[in-house]
Amino acid sequence: MKNRSKRYNTISKNVVEKALPLTEAIAKIKGYNNTKFDQSIDCVMHLGIDPKQADQQIRGAISLPNGIGKTKRVIAFCEDSEAAKAKEAGAIEAGCDELIKKVSDGWLDFDVAIASPKVMGKAGKLGKVLGPQGKMPSPKNGTVTSDVVSAVKEFVAGKVEYRNDAGGNVHAVVGKMSFDNNKLEENIHSFVSHINRLKPSTSKGVYVKKIAISATMSPGVNVVID
Repeated sequence: MKNRSKRYNTISKNVVEKALPLTEAIAKIKGYNNTKFDQSIDCVMHLGIDPKQADQQIRGAISLPNGIGKTKRVIAFCEDSEAAKAKEAGAIEAGCDELIKKVSDGWLDFDVAIASPKVMGKAGKLGKVLGPQGKMPSPKNGTVTSDVVSAVKEFVAGKVEYRNDAGGNVHAVVGKMSFDNNKLEENIHSFVSHINRLKPSTSKGVYVKKIAISATMSPGVNVVID
């Protein structure tokens, strides 16, 4: 049997199984906090979708009202004439052929890749490299766009990407442990409402089956579904 740390065992004694109102759930998560670093808060929604059906995929990106407490490292595949503006907007690298070669050679030290439709014909060959990393640009989550500069600004500021997994779960970082409780609540409400609006017309029965929040190093807390 795997040995658990004293911290884990202490927290486990206070885990609650029943769903709590969001305000209480946030307070519970914060009550678990005894780490020296500012943990991220994650929201997970278990959805009544069939992940195997293409028309029931839930994928996209959202800018939360209070941000997520960190910036992202963004690159931009664009025409060289746009590269300077993309870098001014916050991209750590921007351009076309040279950047594509750099990534193709194994450089993956970034969080999000933005691409202009004009260069996707060339950038598309990176699918085998970026696909498994979840970093391949796609129109579905706003990372393939003709307005590269605006997209770079949004993702650098913490725009959140999400996509359902094979179990029908969708999750996203919604803030930091240091956030004011009200700001966390606003972000979570915003994310949940956004996912609710995306219910596929072909999804039958209960759409949102379960909602939970957790911190980087804490158990999850189930949240009452409104």
